[in-house]
Amino acid sequence: MATIYQVSEAAGVSLATVSRVMNGNARVSERTRKKVEDAMALLGYQPNAIAQSLASNRTNSVGLLVSELHGSYFGDLMSTVENVLKQNGKHVIITAGHVDEKREHEAIEFLKSRRCDALILHAEAVSDEYLKQLVDSSTPVAVINRKVDELNDNCFVVDNEQGGYLATQAAINAGHKHIAYISGPLFKKDASDRLSGHKRALEEAGITFEETSMFEGDYHESAGQEGMLHLQKHYPNFTALVCANDEMASGAMTAAREAGFDIPEQLSIVGFDNVLFSRYLYPKLTTINNPIHAMGEMAAYWVLQHVYNIKSPIPIEHLFVPEVVNRDTLGNL
Repeated sequence: MATIYQVSEAAGVSLATVSRVMNGNARVSERTRKKVEDAMALLGYQPNAIAQSLASNRTNSVGLLVSELHGSYFGDLMSTVENVLKQNGKHVIITAGHVDEKREHEAIEFLKSRRCDALILHAEAVSDEYLKQLVDSSTPVAVINRKVDELNDNCFVVDNEQGGYLATQAAINAGHKHIAYISGPLFKKDASDRLSGHKRALEEAGITFEETSMFEGDYHESAGQEGMLHLQKHYPNFTALVCANDEMASGAMTAAREAGFDIPEQLSIVGFDNVLFSRYLYPKLTTINNPIHAMGEMAAYWVLQHVYNIKSPIPIEHLFVPEVVNRDTLGNL
């Protein structure tokens, strides 16, 4: 088995230079990096990960906490973060918190116990104070889809209130005045912000918000079906339905068709997130683009730049602007 000494000799560089190449140090020139990598390939050298970790005080691993392991939204987040970090020689350890404070706390402690060089967190249940304490500790932390006061440089978030506003404004601009709403669980900040945006759009248009026009769901498809049935009973004259995410919108579309509604001729529906399947529903779903791919990418590049001194190829942004994606489920009255 080849050794680091043989790689050093074959490449004509010092042991320190070989070590810097293996650790992804940005101070090594591309010409020198290629010489070392060619020598490693020629000799079949496989770096010892444990030895590398001890020598560099880095594990070259990043911890990623998500709320769930299923669904297009979190699938896009996980694949984006993993792809960016993998391209730069880093590995991702993924765990889920299931929107439970105790389980999120345990998941974060697990990632810390694995000596992750940094943490990327989609945390919804732990407190802001806990996140602030975490940021003040020795492990760098990036927070996705959550704005925490005093942590602006660590947060990567879409303007959810504006997104909720744009979704309802789109329905209003299409001539709708009786607009129902299926929210996410309102203990979540993104869900409460989207509802606030919905109410702001109604108020600006001179439309009174009625409690019977809203159903609180849980972001899953079944809540969209339940919400549609509930609203038909308690707010039967609505001509447009705004849903706080695309999964609930797809469930509502199924329930609407089963009830005999033509979409969008008799009922318009607007979603939120612009996940992959939204463009393959029939009709194709009008929705709000929630750039989870861009947020995950930014968080990964932030970690590479702040932890590994690998310069980001794009400017680091922290606040993302939602946009309406016009498709076929929103019709004019």
